Amino acid sequence: MSVDNELAGRVAIVTGSARNIGRAIAMSLAEGGAAVLVSAKRAQAEADAVAQEIRARGGRAAATLADVGDPASAASLIDSAIGEFGRLDILVNNASVRRETDLATLEYAEWRDILATTLDGAYLCSRASMPHLVAAGGGSIVNIGGLSSHTGASRRAHVIAAKAGLVGLTRALAHDLAPHQVTVNCVAPGLIETVREGAEPAHHVGKMPPVGRRGTPEEIASVVRFLCGPGARYITGQTIHANGGLFTG
Repeated sequence: MSVDNELAGRVAIVTGSARNIGRAIAMSLAEGGAAVLVSAKRAQAEADAVAQEIRARGGRAAATLADVGDPASAASLIDSAIGEFGRLDILVNNASVRRETDLATLEYAEWRDILATTLDGAYLCSRASMPHLVAAGGGSIVNIGGLSSHTGASRRAHVIAAKAGLVGLTRALAHDLAPHQVTVNCVAPGLIETVREGAEPAHHVGKMPPVGRRGTPEEIASVVRFLCGPGARYITGQTIHANGGLFTG
């Protein structure tokens, strides 16, 4: 893998890593030398493919399914990493559901579905991973936020509420875990070129960052990798914006 190998001996879980940004993060952490547990809710074949690609490049990886919004499933995910690799140093809470729904037709069940995966999932996985991160002598939690939670957007009240909640969770956990040398940060991607099952979100249409292009999943992954590495041990409780200058708050 990478000659840098700055994450050698580390073990990482990346939720929602069967495709797009999550996949890029899993690949990047593996390139840094970490063993990676690839996780998806339903896409077993895609998760297996990511793990296989990491192994084909000389890395260590396994894949599993988990519904991070379910307490038992989230706990089982953490146990799987320990069972497979013997320790846990890095947790990347990337799993998320993004939909566009008018507030007038947004049912409570859909509201809960979005928050369960994005916000509850980050809480449940972080809570289950804490003893292992502390036992490892320090580690990293990185939550993947979003641009719209800082700028706002129509028809996304549930998504924005969940992503904004990640910012608050990041700040709170950073204080809780600082005495144990565990850093907690949030990365907020801007407009990223990803493969989507449906139409492009309405709030993306016609927008272009000042740099003149959209970002790539690999560019988000590089920020996450840095935050998990030895050069970022003094960075915690922060939201890092990677959006080509579209939002500078």
